[in-house]
Amino acid sequence: MPDQFVARTPEDLADPAALRGISGLDFIRAIFDGRIGGAPIAGLMHFRLRLVEEGRVVFRGAPAFEHLNPMGGVHGGWYGTILDSALGCAVATMLPAGRGYTTLEYKVNITRGLSIGTEVDCEARVSHVGRTTGVAEGSIRGVADGKLYATGSTTCLVLGG
Repeated sequence: MPDQFVARTPEDLADPAALRGISGLDFIRAIFDGRIGGAPIAGLMHFRLRLVEEGRVVFRGAPAFEHLNPMGGVHGGWYGTILDSALGCAVATMLPAGRGYTTLEYKVNITRGLSIGTEVDCEARVSHVGRTTGVAEGSIRGVADGKLYATGSTTCLVLGG
């Protein structure tokens, strides 16, 4: 994987004015290549981009102790956060320069519990991107065991233009 970095200060984030001139795919690739700081939440949640293609992204991560709920299981928010990130970034890869997105809604189905340190890939693929909305579907699978841990889907609102 490239030497990505996670934004630690506001100065590490991309200048919104500069982003108007590049496509969503180029923006996500710049994060992947480490030229732009990745989302600070990725550091907190222990995941990072592994693959970027038009209409498809893969994040890799593993939950840690700080991601547990009071009963000792991985909190559903960890699954939701990695899925929301992958799904939104997949939609972003389909957007032309000057367009952005925000999550309108997303859904998560947890199919089995994760353990601390279980490395997973979260893959998201675009189903549709139009003038006003983008739709994507994704899954979380174990790297070592290939098991399905969760699925998700999103509808994003396309902004700008």
